[in-house]
Amino acid sequence: MFADWPLLSLFIWLPIAGAVAVLVTGDRNAGAAKWLALLVSLATLALCIPLWSNFDASTSAMQFVERSSWIPAFAVEYHLGIDGFSLPLIVLTSIVTVLVLIAGWEVIEYKPSQYVAAFLALAGLMNGVFAAQDALLFYVFFEGMLIPMFIIIGVWGGPRRVYASLKFFLYTFLGSVFMLLGLIYLYLKGQSFQLADLQAMSLTMTEQTWVFFAFLLAFAVKIPMWPVHTWLPDAHVEAPTGGSMVLAAVMLKVGGYGFLRFSLPIAPDASAEYAWLIIALSLVAVVYIGFVALAQQDMKKLIAYSSISHMGFVTIGLFIAIALVLDKNSADSAALGMQGAMVQMISHGFVSAAMFGAVGVLYDRVHSRQIADYGGVVNTMPWFSAFVVLFAMANCGLPGTSGFVGEFMVILATVKMSLGVAALAGLTLILGAAYTLWLVKRVIFGDVANAQVAELKDLNSREWVVMGTLAFFVLLIGLWPDPLIQVMQSSVEALIQHITASKLIGIPG
Repeated sequence: MFADWPLLSLFIWLPIAGAVAVLVTGDRNAGAAKWLALLVSLATLALCIPLWSNFDASTSAMQFVERSSWIPAFAVEYHLGIDGFSLPLIVLTSIVTVLVLIAGWEVIEYKPSQYVAAFLALAGLMNGVFAAQDALLFYVFFEGMLIPMFIIIGVWGGPRRVYASLKFFLYTFLGSVFMLLGLIYLYLKGQSFQLADLQAMSLTMTEQTWVFFAFLLAFAVKIPMWPVHTWLPDAHVEAPTGGSMVLAAVMLKVGGYGFLRFSLPIAPDASAEYAWLIIALSLVAVVYIGFVALAQQDMKKLIAYSSISHMGFVTIGLFIAIALVLDKNSADSAALGMQGAMVQMISHGFVSAAMFGAVGVLYDRVHSRQIADYGGVVNTMPWFSAFVVLFAMANCGLPGTSGFVGEFMVILATVKMSLGVAALAGLTLILGAAYTLWLVKRVIFGDVANAQVAELKDLNSREWVVMGTLAFFVLLIGLWPDPLIQVMQSSVEALIQHITASKLIGIPG
């Protein structure tokens, strides 16, 4: 039934068309605009059912393919398709978009129609990133999604929103310029922007090295990796709650996805050669940034640094995998590392969205993000506190929550390569517990801190929907990760087989 449907185009253009319709509706009828946005996001989410149920996990081939000529002069195509790496990220985007719209339903009073329209447009562009199979099309979506987030931070952000939005845009835009240069070089060499063609192209080690670092600059900023991470805390602190949720849950994952789709398969030899560098930078993120998080007094800034630390596990998992494939006896461990990186991306999407959403619930009531302004919240908001403790445990990597699964898989794979690296990576479990439990102790437990906290009201129905949904997925992935692992299994195996074969073979000196 759905075989002839342009499902992937619907994931991209339905939200974007919905954004245009919401803008036409305008603020004069803000209620209708918000309901229209919610219905469009729910319709997009409903498309995940046929997308997931009709996905064939037994093959690594691209599915739901749509292909037509776009710019014939340069052989650029409107080419869409998904595999086991893309599917979970599109589903994550669709779920988080619905929750973000519900979370801001009664909170955003300034230009509400434009606010919800920006999130719909952002969702469509992010889906385009995960579905694009033409490198130039990917780049268009990759750059395009900066615009709605730039507007979200710059218009609905905090007192330093202009500074934060400009810093966010400049960092991410300048990084991606290097990726464009790499893509142009590959096009001039192979006369194609198709990802399959680029991944099959033979390159010398020098060429692979330049291409690898061009992609690294783009994707390292997006994750973000140390030391190009400084834009993220400012962006999170100044962004509205919905902006922080989407930024942490989905936009950071584009960097990890870029490594999977571009760096590893296009430049596998250079990726293996410089895996030590990425692993070293990732360990700095895991350990050093964990200590930085301990020193924070602003809740959002603490969670922002926590995100940087936890995303370090993604790059460790990916580049441990390519280091392990050099050892023919370690293919299973390489697959484990890559699967762990993907599970960590999805898990972090839900956990980070939940943590930022929880801060938003408190900020809506007290209008402060400072830890010192809280204390004893459990006495007045017991249900909210229960959710916060669950999400905090997931952030610590407690078994039974989603936060444990990906990190544990990555550590197991890392042990195969180096016990020292595994021990350093494992420090995040200690540091994560330290700063997260410190946050919970200061904010949730203890005596009621002041009159404002004493007058707090527990979750309303809208907040119950957001917190309850996120809690459901945190527990589902933690207790039953198999469907997520199985859906990416064939894609992981195919990528490992691809990067095992050197692309230097047959290239003259």
